[in-house]
Amino acid sequence: MENDPTSSKMYGLIVLHEMHTDFLFRALEGISEEDAEQRLGTKANHIAWITGSIVYGRFQLTKMLGVNVEASTGAFFENNKGIIAEAKYPSIADFENDWRKISPVLLEALTNATDAQLDAPFEMPELEMTVFDFISFTTYREASCIGQIALWRRLLGYPAMNYM
Repeated sequence: MENDPTSSKMYGLIVLHEMHTDFLFRALEGISEEDAEQRLGTKANHIAWITGSIVYGRFQLTKMLGVNVEASTGAFFENNKGIIAEAKYPSIADFENDWRKISPVLLEALTNATDAQLDAPFEMPELEMTVFDFISFTTYREASCIGQIALWRRLLGYPAMNYM
């Protein structure tokens, strides 16, 4: 870790943030635009939606930490919008560009987050937690979504995700 975080609570989450930043690129490597929107006859979220949702999540988390950066691919994901069956989602390259844009900004915001910021309440309908708990949940969700993309790779006939 290049700089020590302001809050000692953030060490592990920052390590995971940096891992996920790299792992998303590895999970998406070689996926065609056509395959990114394949649902294989199911109602499952496709790769494009899964990718866009975690990219948008990083932009929202950054905003929660006081830094407002706009996503070029965010319109499909505002207000926690679910998958839209007939929509044409942004390209994998567009999602990757937004990921490259937001990841260092979020890293800086996570590194500089104070205990007071992290202990502040965060509320969603029927859900109350601290900002730290929400960051933890979002970090967990990123890992889960990257795992889903890795599974889609195999279901679509691509080689397994390379973690190295």
